[in-house]
Amino acid sequence: MSPFPPFPAASAVPAVTLADVEAAARLIAHAVPHTPLLPSRTLSRLTGAEVFIKFENHQFTASFKERGALNRLSALSETERARGVIAMSAGNHAQGVAYHAQRLGVPAVIVMPADTPFVKVKHTRDFGARVVLEGETVAESRLVAERIREEEGLTFVHPYNDPWVIAGQGTVALEMLADQPNLDILVAPIGGGGLLGGMAVAAKAVKPAIEMIGVQVGLYPSAYNALHGLPPCTGGATVAEGIAVKEPGDLTLPLLRALVSRIILVDETAVEEAISLYLSVEKTVAEGAGAASLAALLTEPQRFRGKKVGLVLSGGNIDPRIMASVIMRSLVREGRIAHLSIRIGDKPGQLARVATVIGETGGNIVEVRHERLTSDISVKSTDLRVILETRDHTHLAEILECLAAAGFPANERSFSGPAAGD
Repeated sequence: MSPFPPFPAASAVPAVTLADVEAAARLIAHAVPHTPLLPSRTLSRLTGAEVFIKFENHQFTASFKERGALNRLSALSETERARGVIAMSAGNHAQGVAYHAQRLGVPAVIVMPADTPFVKVKHTRDFGARVVLEGETVAESRLVAERIREEEGLTFVHPYNDPWVIAGQGTVALEMLADQPNLDILVAPIGGGGLLGGMAVAAKAVKPAIEMIGVQVGLYPSAYNALHGLPPCTGGATVAEGIAVKEPGDLTLPLLRALVSRIILVDETAVEEAISLYLSVEKTVAEGAGAASLAALLTEPQRFRGKKVGLVLSGGNIDPRIMASVIMRSLVREGRIAHLSIRIGDKPGQLARVATVIGETGGNIVEVRHERLTSDISVKSTDLRVILETRDHTHLAEILECLAAAGFPANERSFSGPAAGD
């Protein structure tokens, strides 16, 4: 792929400096752990880069968001602490603010969309926050939060467009370069730009030659479009809802423009593959946004080949049901679960013969059913639908060959539609 076009010239002075990030690192060190940065031999082999993973999913709330939240809360005046804070979030920012507000004895109100998953609401309430479920979207919840802020005199803690929050997130880069000074590239997801913006300030000041790369999903290319002078165009359901932000902040955008070399757009399949790889290879849980940096490596491996690359696994708060679906879809893509259509005579013993062939070739039947009402087959035949487990695509091909040799030609079917050729 050709390089992205150059970004427009910077038009604003960055709101955060290395000194701000270093001050944040000192301030939060007692309560936010220095998470591990570990090499991944398997991911390095798969991508051709020397891959190091920053495990921010090891934070207590399973997300980097604690860093900025604590730094912002620590900057409150005594009057502001007494009155309390308010935040708008459907996920990680809510938990980060609620957790550290509880630790510091600061009253916290979190406004969340009305349809926020119960588990996220429960976790936020468990940290002592008053949760207000109002608004159909995050944007509508933001309006509710502004109204409550004015009525109750609370301090608003923005998820990304705040200098203290940006500086707190930047501590991720300081830790990465302290642990592995020879990194050539840092890759992080972009929602509103607080994480990558703060990291870029710190990393480029400590090591000017380092390359900063951001990642967005194709459905929400807000920062990409803004930096390339393209019209806003976002929307749709994404597994990376944590970075499904419609516009970057006016504080973060100048940082991205001045310090980030490019933004890579990834599709949903790449993000799902990255989630699955983190689980199967690293034995760790990544949410969609948290897996985006690895998705970029999978999407454009040639850009990173031969380089020492630091990936930020930014969070691990994924809905268990979504994780289950991602795992199953990954098994289908790998050929480890297949859906077959086999035409057989509708008479005794046929199913047993098919099952024997599959069993002798090492396949495991998960589900089987007869489709007798299909109009395009003889009334004396049936369409046998079989879902089976295999080792991989090669093993599946072997099973199909053995079925055909035994007189049972089979077609592989899509799980969402008819078989090819039907």
